[in-house]
Amino acid sequence: MSDDIKHECAISFLRLRQPLSYYQRKYGSAYFGYERLELLLEKQHNRGQDGAGIACLGLDVPAGTPYFHLKKSCAPRLPLADLLEQISDEIGADRSTLPADQALAHPFCGEVYLGHLRYGTFGRHSLAACQPMVNSSIRKTRSLLMAGNFNMTNTSTLFRELSESGYHPTSKQDSDILLVDLLKAVEQHPVASRGVTAHDIPQILKSVAPRWDGGFAICGVFGGGDSFVLRDANGIRPAFYYFDEEIVVAASERAAIQTVFNLASADVSELPPGHALIVARDGSVKMERILPEAELRRCVFERIYFSRGNDTDIHRERRALGRALVDDILGAIDNDIEHTVFSYIPNTALVSYHGMLDRMMECFPGQKIRFAQIAIKDAKFRTFIADSATRHDLFPHVYDVTYGIVHAAEDNLVVLDDSIVRGNTIRRAILPILDRLQPKRIVMASASPPILYPDCYGIDMASFDQLIAFRALISLLTRDNRLDALAAAADEARADLRLADREMRNRVRQLYDLYPFQTLVDKIARLLTPPDIHAEIRLVYQTCEHLRESIPGHTGDWYFTGNYPTPGGNRVVNQALVNFVANINDRPY
Repeated sequence: MSDDIKHECAISFLRLRQPLSYYQRKYGSAYFGYERLELLLEKQHNRGQDGAGIACLGLDVPAGTPYFHLKKSCAPRLPLADLLEQISDEIGADRSTLPADQALAHPFCGEVYLGHLRYGTFGRHSLAACQPMVNSSIRKTRSLLMAGNFNMTNTSTLFRELSESGYHPTSKQDSDILLVDLLKAVEQHPVASRGVTAHDIPQILKSVAPRWDGGFAICGVFGGGDSFVLRDANGIRPAFYYFDEEIVVAASERAAIQTVFNLASADVSELPPGHALIVARDGSVKMERILPEAELRRCVFERIYFSRGNDTDIHRERRALGRALVDDILGAIDNDIEHTVFSYIPNTALVSYHGMLDRMMECFPGQKIRFAQIAIKDAKFRTFIADSATRHDLFPHVYDVTYGIVHAAEDNLVVLDDSIVRGNTIRRAILPILDRLQPKRIVMASASPPILYPDCYGIDMASFDQLIAFRALISLLTRDNRLDALAAAADEARADLRLADREMRNRVRQLYDLYPFQTLVDKIARLLTPPDIHAEIRLVYQTCEHLRESIPGHTGDWYFTGNYPTPGGNRVVNQALVNFVANINDRPY
């Protein structure tokens, strides 16, 4: 993706089901669990580059020794690497020779592990905002470690209700609020005085989780060793698991579990939406439904961009996205294959690019298809740009180009990206530097449809002003003297905000309905075109119909359709519209 979009976090839960001596004999180290957790986090590092945290809990730690260890990092660069280095220094170099009977007295050696990678969305960029979160008690079974991949739409309501009940969340971010909400449910459980066991976990979760509106995959570890992984009823956030006689593991991505434990795709299961995977202190495992059945709305952006493309299903789906674009791309180049070079924006668009080339070769058997990596991203470049004035001048050079392939004034240049959200990088960096090659036409192709609506379940797309598609809509309304429609929609949204969430409607959809799809796309193309560009700029977007055909089973497409899976989604979109209109005079449309 060309824009720097911050997105979902990653969770990793690991429970050892045998004594530490077993792993020392078989694998040569009592730190087997920690070493596998390291790998699980490394294999998901794409999901979180603002913060990292690891917690380890021992089941039979003798009194006088900490029964859990927790460390976090929000280092400005590579927090996961910083975290692992800190823990490595604390463990020492002799982990492989550590006797198993002494292991529990050493840092980060235990039977239960919880890891988290954070990509900041709307919260603070600080150590306090990193997970796992912890509520420590002198009574182990009343302590709770929690980490999750979530964004809630009703945190303000939860915060108010907790405060009015005498509880004191230390911040308004959802991780802190959910921790306090869980602890409140524990306190109100009939046998809370003796501490929580696996037997109690389903009833505790059933008493509190229905209050949460949003997408979530949450791991909780009680101090006695009883643990759970809970997924939202719509399946918005991903979660996968595997267990055998040695381990129980859960993570945000299936391929990470496969790689770390050398498993086939079929070995790793998807955690059913609305269910909790519960692991008791004795290592027994059970699955239990916690939330009522709801419409399945798995996040489609997981497949387009977020998750790594080495998962067998995701790889196939991304190739299908590229194939689905071919007809519209051919129309944009007037079917002139001979004078067209096909390329992509590195790195996540590569799989879709391969799908596009597959279909091109099928459509034109025996004809030469010209393809190359034209755009080259300098991953290190931004770190050298210090002040804002210099950044403005140097920003275009975040990308470089391959010279000598595009024939000046003769060739079309097709460049595939996986999505176009804000458009800043395309306008300020990609198009200016591609134009240096002097193509007669540049076609930007997006493997996803235009992002029309803000997200409230994990992605950094909170305001309409950030979305190039909405800016194009406002530009069209302004051009056609139809801003009264915008004002009317905002009035309706303002009235809706006084209603219960389930009674609201998405008041923005009616504005997009005023214009045909291609009219909006053409306006987006004009907004993306910087001044002094010599090439003709055309824009091709995926359609929602082709998206559904390419990625069956993942219908969480609210970014494109405005069809939010939970009632709180319409509150978020209406509030975003009201906020936009309140400040519209400050924007040059």
